[in-house]
Amino acid sequence: MSQKRHIAILGSTGSIGTQALEVIQQHPQHFAVEVLTARSRAELLIQQALQFKPNVVVIGDESRYQEVFDALDPQGIKVYAGNDALASVVQMDTIDLVLTALVGYSGVLPTLKAIETGKSIALANKEALVVAGELVTSLAREKGVNIYPVDSEHSAIFQCLIGEFHNPVEKIILTASGGPFRGKKKNELEGVTKAQALNHPNWDMGAKVTIDSASLMNKGLEVIEAKWLFGVGIDKIEVVVHPQSIIHSMVQFEDGSIKAQLGLPDMRLPIQFALGYPERLKSDFPRFSFADYPSLTFEKPDIETFRNLGLAFESIEKGGNMPCILNAANEIAVEEFLKERISFLGMSDLVETCMSKMTFIPSPGYEDYVETDRETRVKALEYIS
Repeated sequence: MSQKRHIAILGSTGSIGTQALEVIQQHPQHFAVEVLTARSRAELLIQQALQFKPNVVVIGDESRYQEVFDALDPQGIKVYAGNDALASVVQMDTIDLVLTALVGYSGVLPTLKAIETGKSIALANKEALVVAGELVTSLAREKGVNIYPVDSEHSAIFQCLIGEFHNPVEKIILTASGGPFRGKKKNELEGVTKAQALNHPNWDMGAKVTIDSASLMNKGLEVIEAKWLFGVGIDKIEVVVHPQSIIHSMVQFEDGSIKAQLGLPDMRLPIQFALGYPERLKSDFPRFSFADYPSLTFEKPDIETFRNLGLAFESIEKGGNMPCILNAANEIAVEEFLKERISFLGMSDLVETCMSKMTFIPSPGYEDYVETDRETRVKALEYIS
């Protein structure tokens, strides 16, 4: 890598953001931190800023602004607050690449603003493509912007496609761990607790993504993301449960050959690949050994029990604003489950209800997505109460 890349990390205090900073710390000759943002975790944001010395930080929660300003302004670090500031800082000329590690719908507008100004995107915010995939990908094509996937599954697909972009894809195979409830039936999931759902067997992730993984919604969102990232029809995307989480995903080509990307479940690997592409930077991450995994197994997902995966397929097959409805309803469902106001199985009921009741818009624009997201959240909370 001939020049140091200046990185903006949106969501630096979350799981992906903190691991990205680990990667950057290991490669100070390749990367510099230009912007750090957080929603409300002011203490950790201050700690990160004092260590990495970014040009700018943004705290989403405006009530924490003074605290962050007092700590960082004496160090010459600019401090801003609020969503408008977040959407503005991604357009700074000094940024080479924007890592969007925000959780949920909040990542849509900053991603679009970064693309508008020609910034390369390392995408960990799958919801940007779930909610507004057509808008994001068409704008990226128009601006000549590269989107490098950070999700382990999409990173795996991207790695399998390198050198193969001229060869038609017959099938993309997304692998899923199955989460903590793999093999359980509906009657066994009726009394599932928050603590049980947050206990993922393989991955260390934030609460929202962990619950989505337990309900298989995370895999449904990844199916939608894969359609937009790789330009394939939904009929060419398959999900297979792979409990060991060693094969991160696969691509099957027209000659029947399948390429797979393997590695231990460590999010620093796809983060580093996205930040450093096209180079593979040296790392001291733990290495995979076949001797430690004598058996790699695969099975079909149970979409009758885990209905969210089927609902995600339905939403992208219908298109328009339906994936936006799915996403907004699910974000409310997960929030309410974490507050113990709705059951584990009730999350799918809520998503399905919203999909059937909300107004369908076949060809939405950005403002339609904004309104759909707002209305769906209001309705979802009404249905719960």
